[in-house]
Amino acid sequence: MAFTSSIFSHIPLNHQRILSPNSHKPKPTRTTVTTASLPPLAAVTAADLDGATLAVIGGGSVAAVAAAISLTDPDRRRRLQAEEVGGGDKEVVREYFNNSGFQRWRKIYGETDDVNKVQKDIRLGHSKTVENVLKMLKDDGSLEGVSVCDAGCGTGCLAIPLAKEGAVVYATDISAAMVAEAEKQAKEQLQAGSENVVPVVPKFEVKDLESLDGKYNTVVCLDVLIHYPQSKADGMIAHLASLAEKRLLLSFAPKTFYYDLLKRVGELFPGPSKATRAYLHAEADVERALKKVGWKINKRGLITTQFYFARLVEAVPV
Repeated sequence: MAFTSSIFSHIPLNHQRILSPNSHKPKPTRTTVTTASLPPLAAVTAADLDGATLAVIGGGSVAAVAAAISLTDPDRRRRLQAEEVGGGDKEVVREYFNNSGFQRWRKIYGETDDVNKVQKDIRLGHSKTVENVLKMLKDDGSLEGVSVCDAGCGTGCLAIPLAKEGAVVYATDISAAMVAEAEKQAKEQLQAGSENVVPVVPKFEVKDLESLDGKYNTVVCLDVLIHYPQSKADGMIAHLASLAEKRLLLSFAPKTFYYDLLKRVGELFPGPSKATRAYLHAEADVERALKKVGWKINKRGLITTQFYFARLVEAVPV
């Protein structure tokens, strides 16, 4: 599902970048950046915080609070959660997104005003990720008639715009509640069609990533790797690449020392609802997994807002 990778960070609001296919990673500059201010921790309500909304205390406070991490046991909390639903990470994710997580993320992915500041900002970040995916895909030509698998479709935030562009979309999610909402939204938004393109309503199906099969011109998997540790992510990346003929687009929460610390601090404040485990991934690890199966990164992007960050890559066969 399109499950956002978000944190309370002091990354400048609305900053994003898409790099050209042949460009290298930008060299560090000496430019001084004025960062967006953070709300004090006391101003953040428990409803803002779950496994993918990672609380962070800015500046020197991080070092002071980091010591408290050793006093908590988030892994034990996750184990108890898994035992309660009778399985591991996958069962926890399915349970969460069919219940409290569905209600929460349907609001974030929607257009309702019933969202707080953090949720509204995460909505902005996720919408920018979708916009950048569409731009990457359309840069290579028209999408009319192109087969696309949206693996982890959530409420249809990407599948529906792809259908409006004329793509033939197969969209799946582990959550039956998410799939039902996506089908509902697609029927409402695609009935009228447009002047130039008569959209085909995507085929939606309840499936986890491991169960996906078939062949598609393009496979897209946004913000789902956050549910997979790197040991399992390698296999999942290989599986997704095996389904794609021309290109594979992935977004994930990038793992750096700083972000990893913020995630661990965020685990101190899990909120009242059940939350899923969140895994960060180093870009080098994702690139290595792609190379192992004969793929290379063709385009790179970074999408950030005040409370959201995601690395976006497009890979193609070597």
